[in-house]
Amino acid sequence: MIAGAIEDGSLSPGQKLPTHRKLADDLRLSVNTVSKAYDILRRQNLIDGQIGRGSYVVDTDKTDGQPFKLESEPRNLFDMSISRPLFNGLHVEAMQSTLRTLHAGLDPAIYLSTRPNVGHETHRKTGVKWLSHCGLETNADSVLMTNGVTHGMSAAMSAILRPGDVILSDMVTHHLLVSSVAYFGYRHVGLETDEHGILPDALERACVDKSPKALYLLPSLANPNVHMMPEERRRQIAAIARKHRLHIIENDAFGPVAADRQPPVSMFAPELSVYLTTFTKCTVSGLRAGYAVAPDHLLPALTARLIVFGWMATPLICELASRWVEDGTAQALADWQRAEIVKRYHIATQELAGFKWTGHPASLHLWLQLPPDWDSNSFVAHARELNVAVSPESPFLSPKATPTNAVRISVGSIREIERFRQALKLLAGLLLRPREPLPQFAY
Repeated sequence: MIAGAIEDGSLSPGQKLPTHRKLADDLRLSVNTVSKAYDILRRQNLIDGQIGRGSYVVDTDKTDGQPFKLESEPRNLFDMSISRPLFNGLHVEAMQSTLRTLHAGLDPAIYLSTRPNVGHETHRKTGVKWLSHCGLETNADSVLMTNGVTHGMSAAMSAILRPGDVILSDMVTHHLLVSSVAYFGYRHVGLETDEHGILPDALERACVDKSPKALYLLPSLANPNVHMMPEERRRQIAAIARKHRLHIIENDAFGPVAADRQPPVSMFAPELSVYLTTFTKCTVSGLRAGYAVAPDHLLPALTARLIVFGWMATPLICELASRWVEDGTAQALADWQRAEIVKRYHIATQELAGFKWTGHPASLHLWLQLPPDWDSNSFVAHARELNVAVSPESPFLSPKATPTNAVRISVGSIREIERFRQALKLLAGLLLRPREPLPQFAY
């Protein structure tokens, strides 16, 4: 109805719309239904709103020519279910500036070549600089360009493992590892952990009992349960891997943001390790360029699988990422990200005081342990009734893991800091309430 009125001119640009309550009363609908309708109109860029002004019709003639528009958040939904970096106008300015100058000095081979390869040499050389910032010393011959960590992870597993082979990980681990292992037909064994990550004794036992071929690690700000593995533990894990000739696949997507980042585990067993990192968690989500560093004996197999799984890393995206490394933009955005996450971490310490949770001043998520009378799925459902979306634990559990009764809370998916605080207040209030069954309806 409103969309049609905007399109036929019955509602003109700038015209104020009724409040949610008034429109609900006029149409005999619930306020929630009207709020959802307004959210859809915002996502379609037909209306917008400001505090004190209410909702109004957008002048589409003025907005259609904009190269970028910051995504509007549904005003009644606090979506903390997706792990993504924070952003603001600084990121838009950086992207616009780079795109305006991208043509300058651009080698035509970067956008004309369709030959799949390990990546353009200039991009790999720039990658060596960024990898040094991540704590990994290497050379361009060992660097492969990827379309992000997931692209590299899939290729690395396929290069190392065969169907039926065992891959080890934390008991609670990255959700895409859990699903990828199932798709590829590998056997997934989760290992006991403490606040620092995988226990060396558990890894040693698994190497003896399970004859694994690979170990998947998230040692820096692990997703979802947030730990920063200390250097001594990293050395112990690497030593056990060397003892048993166990390949390591190290996901360091979050490491570049951490001020207290430790040397990659791959530094202590480079002949067995595939190290993966990306720009998507420290700059902007859409910069899906990354690096894979591998030993010589794995490079041919890894290169072949990167081709099969993605043909080649998108050259123009890799060029953009390389320019950001060279001109300091990537580092500046990572520093900004760290500063903003610290603010939200301090808010979490205030609003979630008295509850059990793990986090880190550079982590994009928190891992909240629930009281005994709650289970993860029920808490997620009740939180959704308060218009707060969080992630249940089930996607992160390895096959034989015992549920830990936790939920993941994204720190970066709500841009406005006061809305982030408000969402945590709602969750804290829910934690204090006794669990009740949600009403069931039949239609």
